[in-house]
Amino acid sequence: MGEFSGGRRYFLGALVFLLCHPPAAAARGSRTDGLQHSQSALSGTLPHFLQEPDDAYIIKSNPIKLRCRAQPALQIFFKCNGEWVHQNQHTAMEHADQGTGLKIREVMINVSRQQVEDFHGPEDYWCLCVAWSHLGTSKSRKATVRIAYLRKNFEQEPQGKEVPIKSMIVLHCRPPEGVPAAEVEWLKNEEPISSLEDDNIDTRASHNLIISLARLSDSGNYTCLASNIVAKRRSATATVIVFVNGGWSSWTDWSECNVRCGRGVQKRSRTCTNPAPLNGGAFCEGMSVQKSTCNAPCPVDGGWSEWSQWAECSTECERHRSRDCSAPEPKHGGQLCDGAALDTENCTGGLCTQNRKLLHDVKPDAGIEGNNDVALYSGLAVGLVTMVLLIAAFMLYRRNQSEYGVDVIDSSALTGGFQSFSFKTARQGNPLLMNSSIQPDLTVSRTYTSPICFPDSMDKELISEPSLFDPLPDLKVKVQSSFMVSLGVSDRAEYHVKSPPQTFPRGLVPDRSAVETLDRKEKSLLIPQGLNPSCTSRPLLRTDGVFGHAGGRLVVPNTGVSLLVPHSAIAEDTTWELHMIISQEDTGPQSEDDSEVLLSPSVTYGPPGLDLSCPISMTIAHCADVSAADWSIRLKRQTQDSGWEEVMTVDEESVSCYCQLESQCCHLLVNRPGRYALVGEALTQAAGKRLKVAAFGSMEPDAVSYSLRVYCVDDTPHAFQEVVSLERGQGGRLLEEPKTLLFRRSSFSLQVSIQDVPQFLWSIKPFTTCQEFTFSQVWCSNQTPLQCAFSLERFSPAANQLSCKISVRQVKGHEQILQVYTTVTENEKDTVPFFTQSDCTITSQTGSRAFKIPPSIRQRICATFDTANAKGKDWQLLAQKLNIERNLCYFAQQASPSAVILNLWEAQHQEKGDLDSLARALEEISKVHCKSSASSCSNEDLDSDYT
Repeated sequence: MGEFSGGRRYFLGALVFLLCHPPAAAARGSRTDGLQHSQSALSGTLPHFLQEPDDAYIIKSNPIKLRCRAQPALQIFFKCNGEWVHQNQHTAMEHADQGTGLKIREVMINVSRQQVEDFHGPEDYWCLCVAWSHLGTSKSRKATVRIAYLRKNFEQEPQGKEVPIKSMIVLHCRPPEGVPAAEVEWLKNEEPISSLEDDNIDTRASHNLIISLARLSDSGNYTCLASNIVAKRRSATATVIVFVNGGWSSWTDWSECNVRCGRGVQKRSRTCTNPAPLNGGAFCEGMSVQKSTCNAPCPVDGGWSEWSQWAECSTECERHRSRDCSAPEPKHGGQLCDGAALDTENCTGGLCTQNRKLLHDVKPDAGIEGNNDVALYSGLAVGLVTMVLLIAAFMLYRRNQSEYGVDVIDSSALTGGFQSFSFKTARQGNPLLMNSSIQPDLTVSRTYTSPICFPDSMDKELISEPSLFDPLPDLKVKVQSSFMVSLGVSDRAEYHVKSPPQTFPRGLVPDRSAVETLDRKEKSLLIPQGLNPSCTSRPLLRTDGVFGHAGGRLVVPNTGVSLLVPHSAIAEDTTWELHMIISQEDTGPQSEDDSEVLLSPSVTYGPPGLDLSCPISMTIAHCADVSAADWSIRLKRQTQDSGWEEVMTVDEESVSCYCQLESQCCHLLVNRPGRYALVGEALTQAAGKRLKVAAFGSMEPDAVSYSLRVYCVDDTPHAFQEVVSLERGQGGRLLEEPKTLLFRRSSFSLQVSIQDVPQFLWSIKPFTTCQEFTFSQVWCSNQTPLQCAFSLERFSPAANQLSCKISVRQVKGHEQILQVYTTVTENEKDTVPFFTQSDCTITSQTGSRAFKIPPSIRQRICATFDTANAKGKDWQLLAQKLNIERNLCYFAQQASPSAVILNLWEAQHQEKGDLDSLARALEEISKVHCKSSASSCSNEDLDSDYT
């Protein structure tokens, strides 16, 4: 009350001061007219608060500050809980508004935790401001001051549960009591989740977490996190397991009868894989095998029919008769008739004569018989000597091969890894325009890295120099252009041995690598040194390989097409000859109304009866621009009636097939052999596909005209091989490194024009400087090259240098410029074509060398992640860390989801010879586990789990 009385006396004194010093008296001073006007306005205005005190929370023992600011104001004082705050507790500041000259006063007080705790009243601790002017007083709003806190114990914590797939999940959470009220956030495996990112999740219903339709990806460890301005509190972790009850697959066809003859048993089976039980789901109820009686037809042995009548006597004094094995005919595996079907006898009773002697009296001449014996023995001796020479030559060949360190039979000796070809630019200072004797060096340009043969899985470094792909060390082939090496101009299948698909028991598989290598060596003797035999024929786009239980990889060289057969996909003691074929036909799964376009080559793998226990990985290059969601891309398969059926849409989930789409290729997981292709339907006008544009040139026979050809083709390695095949026969030279052009679905045409041709050295036919392809020609090219040609003539034979620009652009779209600097000579066709390259014959690789992940590490990873465990490490977490988070239902139905995920990783990283990305993913999983586990993680634990 003392403080209050003192404050009241202060206010009364202030009022007396105002009454004794009216504004008129102050105006009698030496103030200006502007100040007199401000004072006049002041006398008729109540205080207006520019800042009122805000509600505040005291955190721990830190006092809070309350502020007030008013205009015009002679005095401002705080009043808390109905009592005036003493003048000494106020901090005041005063200044005039520069615009109006009105007085602005600001006051601040501190409120401590002790003041709030000592107050006991029906409501919270509160304060307000009172401001005075000449006209009267104004009051601010009430500001409450509360002590902030957050209890430790949750009123209700989430509980773990196991739920079937597609059911509703509700996790309850009531945060601890606190001031201000705590906000709730949900964590899944230590990562925040939000209903804004997933429509299937709702986190706004009274702090509860609701998942409308449970998915396999929703399995995990959930934590409720409560927080306010004071602290954060974590609830106990609730483990949610979404399980899948097993379902029966369709019945297989009835097996053959188990007996060859008579009454037997046949059976059919089904598996609990539609879907397979997962995460503790119930196994299928019922029988997995059905049996039925059957009757197998018994074998019928053949029997002879009656002899036919004797034929007439021949000039040799013999007659014949015959019989058939038709009484009865052999059936159902019965034996054929035993004996001769033709009978011959002398028809003259021994009276037939030869040289006027009886037939039985004629004896062979002794001299003739002796001569025949000599010829017979001489032939045998020559054959024996020839055999000995062949054996000696073969042994000598094998010994020479062993001296070079190359085993002819073991094709792994030919694996050269991914080679890096480095070369310089061809246009530094345009040297071709200054020296006519310099031939265009097309072996130099920017650096490219191109997969030519199989990489060595144990070699992690790229070799910077061109390597030799021929197994004989004394045969070296110069690589003329690294880019053309990447185009796939290869004669690797020139002498490939073809045989129908079949199976072989273990140990009886023919050694095809030795046969092919020997065959290639023999034929290379007939070819001039330095000339590639594939330069005179179209590349063969078929690859074959023999695979067994160890699996392996099959590659169509330099086409962006490969096949990965996982380990144990083929049963033990069984071997299959697999093949891959890239169709070069014009027909494909393109729709009649051009709504769908072909985005990849049509690839066939087989044989049709291939029996695999898990899906294989097939990689196919495509030309779609997938940087934006402007495409609806589908995978199609050819049917038996040569039609095409849709297998899946890439953006949708499917349990029959999996597609991992990347910027330039896609990786497919498929079980069924056949012919596959990617097609796309443009959803917007902005949808585009990549085109490869390139310029080639060659001198015409008249030594005056020069033909310059420009090609536009879908940007896939296989499609550009068509261009290479065409230019091979014309002796064309690559004039500029090919470039990529983005062609939009905007209905505008593609224009190709030639510019900046030297007018005093060269002339071009009129009206040919700009040529055009219609939109439909380019958009529906179906992997077929588009070509336009420009014919130039030089005014003088001395004009052997050509420089110009070629513009390839889509109207109202993107443009690419090909800059041409070249030297033309009359004997240009006598030079080695630009696409000459080394021979690459390694198209298949079997066993552990074909895989990046060692078998022992693969086995440990699968054992760790295939089943859910208390540590939260399962195959879904592995897929997430490897950036394979889409269509998890496909992996859920596999017998070993982790193995299939690793197979897909192998396909994605076949061009990278290291395991860094996989090791980083496993390390991140270890760190996440360490953070989420209550106990500490040691390095020893991590090594035991992931090493």
